[in-house]
Amino acid sequence: MNDSDGVSLKEFILKIQEYWRFLLSKWKIIIIAGLIGAIAGIIYSVQKKEVYTAELSFALQDEKSGGGIGVASGLASQFGIDVGGGGGQFFGDNLLELIKSRYIVEKALLYPVNIKSKKTTLAEYYIDFNSLREKWKDKPMVNNIHYLSGTDRTKFTLKQDSVLGSFYKELIKNSLVVDKIDKKLSIYSIKVNSTNELFSKTFAETLANVVSEFYIQTKTEKASRSVSVLKHQADSVRTILNASIYGVASSLDASPNPNPALLSLRVPSQKKTVDVQINTTILNELYKNLEYSKMTLLQETPLIQLIDRPILPLDKNKPGLMKSSLIGAILFSFLTALILTCKLIYNKVLN
Repeated sequence: MNDSDGVSLKEFILKIQEYWRFLLSKWKIIIIAGLIGAIAGIIYSVQKKEVYTAELSFALQDEKSGGGIGVASGLASQFGIDVGGGGGQFFGDNLLELIKSRYIVEKALLYPVNIKSKKTTLAEYYIDFNSLREKWKDKPMVNNIHYLSGTDRTKFTLKQDSVLGSFYKELIKNSLVVDKIDKKLSIYSIKVNSTNELFSKTFAETLANVVSEFYIQTKTEKASRSVSVLKHQADSVRTILNASIYGVASSLDASPNPNPALLSLRVPSQKKTVDVQINTTILNELYKNLEYSKMTLLQETPLIQLIDRPILPLDKNKPGLMKSSLIGAILFSFLTALILTCKLIYNKVLN
């Protein structure tokens, strides 16, 4: 260390001591600022609403066995039926984004629920506990907006869409937290924070139900369609087979004791018998494929198992009086000391 470094260090220490003595001389101002900060912290704590946190976790099991499905696909393809999966690659890692999507969140908000023995929607309840109608008194365009249970979503007005969209943005920004707890086991968590305990709990559960229904429906759409088509074909062939059986009986009744020399009398009953045999074979194959398709549908249906549900009373988070007052006092005292120090430096520079 050279002399200049020593002098610089000495000057630095002297400056610190000078500023420290200066702040000590202003201790009354700093203490008053701290008291004001403590009072502000207490006011904040009192006015701050309690935030209730509802957490729900679920496990997703989505496995398909190749053997049985391969056989089913081969047999069903003979009848022009595709029993393959419904595009499972899209989901998986994208399930988190799906839960937070506007479609799923808004569908959950419009889902019919029972709250306090009253059938309503979460969107209506969100409006009620946030006292939004009182805030909308001077806004006739939105004051009469309702989201009643069973309302057709496609018939919403632009204002209804706009308000519902604002609910979605607010929930995504401040209330909804979605995470994957265990990547190997595909365990997901839905956490909802709000100032209303029932809303937090009900919204978390409803959101899980909505995304579960959508996920299962999308994953099994193609297999479900295949089952429906095969069942319709099997019913049609069975109807034709029954008609053929009655036809054979009618032909035999028409010629109960045909003359052996007149072979033409046997032709109608023999033709009906051939129809019965053909339709029986077709029906058997259709039933085989129908059973394979049902098996495929079961294999492709993902299992979504709820692990933990939110249970009342929920955890609530609210800053305590002591903590808030302490933080307020420290913050105001620090800012006051900083302002006084900056003012001292500024005056020295000007002088």
